Amino acid sequence: MNSPVWQWVLRAAVLVVVAGGVGWWGFRCLKRSDDPARLVFKWVLSALLLGVLVFWGFPAVGEGRIHPMLGVPLVAAVGLVLAIIWGRSIGLWAARPLSSLYDGGQEEPAPQPVYSRAQSLQKKGRYAEAAREIWRQLERFPTDREGQMLLAQIQAEDLKDLAAAELTLTRFCAQPGHAPANLAFALFSLADWHLRLAQDRAAAQRVLEQVIARLPDSEFARAAAHRIAHLDHLEMRLAPHEPKKFTVVAGPTNIGLRSRGEPDPPAADDGEQEVAKWVRHLTQHPLDTEARERLAILYADCCGRLDLATAELEQLIALPNLPEKQAAHWLNRLADLQIRTGAGEEAIRQTLHRIEARAPQSVHAELARQRLARLKLELKAGAATPTVKLGVYEQNLGLKRDLPRR
Repeated sequence: MNSPVWQWVLRAAVLVVVAGGVGWWGFRCLKRSDDPARLVFKWVLSALLLGVLVFWGFPAVGEGRIHPMLGVPLVAAVGLVLAIIWGRSIGLWAARPLSSLYDGGQEEPAPQPVYSRAQSLQKKGRYAEAAREIWRQLERFPTDREGQMLLAQIQAEDLKDLAAAELTLTRFCAQPGHAPANLAFALFSLADWHLRLAQDRAAAQRVLEQVIARLPDSEFARAAAHRIAHLDHLEMRLAPHEPKKFTVVAGPTNIGLRSRGEPDPPAADDGEQEVAKWVRHLTQHPLDTEARERLAILYADCCGRLDLATAELEQLIALPNLPEKQAAHWLNRLADLQIRTGAGEEAIRQTLHRIEARAPQSVHAELARQRLARLKLELKAGAATPTVKLGVYEQNLGLKRDLPRR
């Protein structure tokens, strides 16, 4: 091939590349534009003005048909019109690096599911349609937590189909990548539905045991164990139409007229019976942290056994993955029992220093330092007040007759 052919091919290739680039750039501009029709109109008008200037104005000046002094106003007029057309767009483009720090720039937002229509249908009582709308969103986003929880709620509370709700949450828990807090929330919600809607304690306990199995040695497992231990006492076991019954114990009567030597009425359960009751409870439910803390208080206050109370609280403090807030609470509880039983200032200070050592920069450490600063006042307030014997004065002074006048 001769040289002109190659030049023609090269020019054609360059033209195709330029046209492709301009077309791609135009397509992106149209896609991002808020008003594509207006943008096309500005492009056409600008092309017409530049065409008039390039294909008519410049040749006319070169050929002498137009005086050269008139060419300058012509170019200025075209430039002014183009500035009016594109001035705002150029200003926005120049300010885009700064404005993108606040509005995110031109980045496309990530696609997200929308459940507003399903929630609107749910409020109108069209529960089946709401469930179908959620299913349509879950087909695009099968692992979305909000959609699956909303679907399970509609199935359990509105459609009264607890089996379908349990199947939905079982699929949710089987999906990888969900946070432990989301798994625990889903299982706790399912247990609540079993108790509140079906009054099925066995099913609720089975679901709570799944929390312990899926998230061992976590705060969620301890919360599930605590709920299992107190399933018999939950208000949610009552039917919705059955009101809760409160038992009022009769107090002592004529308390102001009792003689000085009459003893107080005996309590329903003395300290030893309470201790035995909680020991039996912890034998069945050893992970019940609330019961263990109460047993420690009974050991210290009713039995005077600070060593047993300390052993119970140390078991709680040694739990794995314990939040600092809970650890600080139990260490403060141990310090309270040490103050009430007279363990000594040095032992109390060591207990409070343990809070400070666990997380020196936390708010619990700061509260422990404040308590250490006022520990002497706290010990003084907890000390027994000495009995002051009053003198003997004349009796029935207010009942005596008036003295005779002098």
